[in-house]
Amino acid sequence: MERDLLRSHGHVLREYSRHSDEILREGIKGALKGALSTPWNPFSAKAVTREVEDFSPDVVHVHNTFPLISPSIFHSIGSRAARVLTLHNYRLFCPAAIPMREGKVCTQCMQTCSVWPSIKHGCYKKSRIATLPLAMSVTLHRLLKTWTNEVDAFIVLTEFQRSVMVDAGLPEDLVHVKPNFFPESPDVLPWEKRKPSVLFVGRLTEEKGVEFLIRAWMNWGASAPELLIIGDGCLREKLTELAGRHSDVPIRFLGKLSREDTLSEIARSSLAILPSICFETFGLVLVEAFAFGTPVAVSNIGPLPAIVRNGENGLVFNAGEPDSLLEVVRSAWQSKGRLGNLASVARQTSEKLYTEQVNYDSMMVIYEKALEVSRKRKGSRG
Repeated sequence: MERDLLRSHGHVLREYSRHSDEILREGIKGALKGALSTPWNPFSAKAVTREVEDFSPDVVHVHNTFPLISPSIFHSIGSRAARVLTLHNYRLFCPAAIPMREGKVCTQCMQTCSVWPSIKHGCYKKSRIATLPLAMSVTLHRLLKTWTNEVDAFIVLTEFQRSVMVDAGLPEDLVHVKPNFFPESPDVLPWEKRKPSVLFVGRLTEEKGVEFLIRAWMNWGASAPELLIIGDGCLREKLTELAGRHSDVPIRFLGKLSREDTLSEIARSSLAILPSICFETFGLVLVEAFAFGTPVAVSNIGPLPAIVRNGENGLVFNAGEPDSLLEVVRSAWQSKGRLGNLASVARQTSEKLYTEQVNYDSMMVIYEKALEVSRKRKGSRG
């Protein structure tokens, strides 16, 4: 979306990407290559340097270096261009990327500036061996001061994420907040034409809290509105089995849908729910729901309650508590006109904060600041 946004404003772009399917295709050899590449990949560093020297960009904007590209590229780019990194998770200081262990938030590695807890608990894929390359990467780039000296601007998606990452060690003056956006201004379906359904969109993994959502619906019983679950993941079978224990409760798993079909369901639903039990960054479903005037109910963890203001553009319940989720959502559902009022403010929120133009203006400010930092560093290096 950012690529298309920049091109629509006349910027010239070149893309460099790798895909983790390269690892899967090569089996054990690929897994070993991915592990060795994670901390430092000299081959990607050379490839990116060649692209930069050929293209001569003002800015190199990086979204993800794991596992095949590695942070080595920031060192290889040097002063050839301003270097910008968007943080879509907490991987710079948390080997698991999502600060969570055994179903609870865990920020031990970030707070102690040590990766030993992650190795001890095997935080990545529940494996110490799989965690080791990521832990090595965190340690190496702390020692090399990559994040202090080799990146000119970091983009985070919320003030909450900014606070966490600065506390963990990023330079405060280099960390800028730019949330996600919706790249259109869609028509809003009138409230009276909406389906009386509630929607979850996301991965079916532990941190998303879908089990608590299903348990809340089971407690609500047969009188609950239809709950539609879009997405797939490692918990699909377990969650389907759980929901199947009460066949009279209206829960439907729609699987992974196309973006177009997903947006259609969001536009027609009366409420979306994010029952996360981890620190999110900024789920795209939030801005998508707001754009279509669909209110959102979220758990009170991480940045979510600052994005969704309880009683204004959505609802907030206690994370990991089915009873709280049920009480909050059922009360709003049974209060005539309440969800419609929340929907109206949700759309206003989108128009004020999450449009293409607002996002473009913010990005240009960040790029200018990155260029200024890059020029100062280049000057100090002589």
